[in-house]
Amino acid sequence: MKILITGKEGQVGYELERSLQGLGTVVAADRHTLDLNNFDQIRDVIRAVNPGLIVNAAAYTAVDRAETETELAMRINGLAPGIMAEEAKKIGAVLIHYSTDYVFDGTKNGPYVETDPTCPVNMYGRSKLAGEKAVQDCAATHLIFRTSWVYGSRGKNFLQTMLRLGKERDELNVVNDQHGAPTWSRTIADTTAHIVAMHLKGRESLDSLKELSGVYHLAAQGKTTWYEFANAIFENSQTIRPRVTPISSDQFPSPAARPKNSQLSSERLIHTFVDLPEWRAALDLCQKQ
Repeated sequence: MKILITGKEGQVGYELERSLQGLGTVVAADRHTLDLNNFDQIRDVIRAVNPGLIVNAAAYTAVDRAETETELAMRINGLAPGIMAEEAKKIGAVLIHYSTDYVFDGTKNGPYVETDPTCPVNMYGRSKLAGEKAVQDCAATHLIFRTSWVYGSRGKNFLQTMLRLGKERDELNVVNDQHGAPTWSRTIADTTAHIVAMHLKGRESLDSLKELSGVYHLAAQGKTTWYEFANAIFENSQTIRPRVTPISSDQFPSPAARPKNSQLSSERLIHTFVDLPEWRAALDLCQKQ
């Protein structure tokens, strides 16, 4: 089976290329060979590769910039996944697509489940929700994994930002009234690979996933705040130890609103597929590598 990965240079795409090795012939595409803003190129690449599995790890992730680059964000996050789903259906491929906690408004008390009403508070969330709906409307066999607060050892993310700023400053102000679960990009990739391996075992296709199509939450277990996340990062560091001061979201205004509650319940995924690690354990492992 051929496996096509989009966004190979991103946090999740980079890890997927490693995690999916051995499960098929992996073809990993970057933005130069498969640009999600180029719909003809999406179709051409999928038809040329003819994969049994498409894993879409590419996305427009500039949350604040999306408030002004609305058309671009919607094309990449909202329309392109639908094109991939259409092509997947034509060739009988499975599509795995990643979404976000930002499809919710963050006003719920407690973790969000897959059936909770969506109500994005920013353009990034609206574009990702449009992508979910486009994939679902095509009726191709699909798994949509919503995740939260993604970080890793490469790319632009909170972990790397804190380590960089911690070297430059003696004190950092970090928001302490937004709650969620930091999720390591390798956790996302390894969980995806485990699910694929589980349903590919002894088979040449992923037909058994057809009845499991739908949305699943894939986030680390537990919850924290950005402030507590920052403290955990510096506790793991041997040399970078700035003073971290908690502040409110109002004290750190940004062009795009953020949900106060980004907690995702991953019970459906755990019950259906595989267990997930606690956020602090995953962070510790990430920083030790």
